[in-house]
Amino acid sequence: MVETLSVLVLLGTGLVAGVLFAVAISVMPALIAMTPDRYVDTHKLLGKRYDRIMPFIVSGSVIVDAAFAVRADHAGPRALFIAGALAMAGVAVVSQTRNVPINNRVKKTRPEDLGPGWADPRRQWRDWHLLRTCFAIAGCTLTAAAVVLS
Repeated sequence: MVETLSVLVLLGTGLVAGVLFAVAISVMPALIAMTPDRYVDTHKLLGKRYDRIMPFIVSGSVIVDAAFAVRADHAGPRALFIAGALAMAGVAVVSQTRNVPINNRVKKTRPEDLGPGWADPRRQWRDWHLLRTCFAIAGCTLTAAAVVLS
């Protein structure tokens, strides 16, 4: 069971870090380069699948990291699992309090209603996304080190 959970937590943290990294280095620059109306349409299409599955993967990773921290026999792996869980919790907090509200605003925006006074959220969304990407990469790295040392 421990081996299975180790694989799952590494898979979860790795998926989150990989997806967020790919969005940061490829998707977000493309979205910033688009015209506002094209951006709004594209943003709506991109969010349909991520919004449904990513919270479960992030939460599951936090839970498994925390469970491993509780049952760790040594202080080193315990500290790494705790730090990994906190980093992945950071992903969740930034996502739910910063990126998701922006996503919801964009989803309600009609491209034909964009005007010169439109408050473009792309750079703000990118900045919050980069923070959660750093949390995810840290969470994956810390969890991997904890699994190896356990």
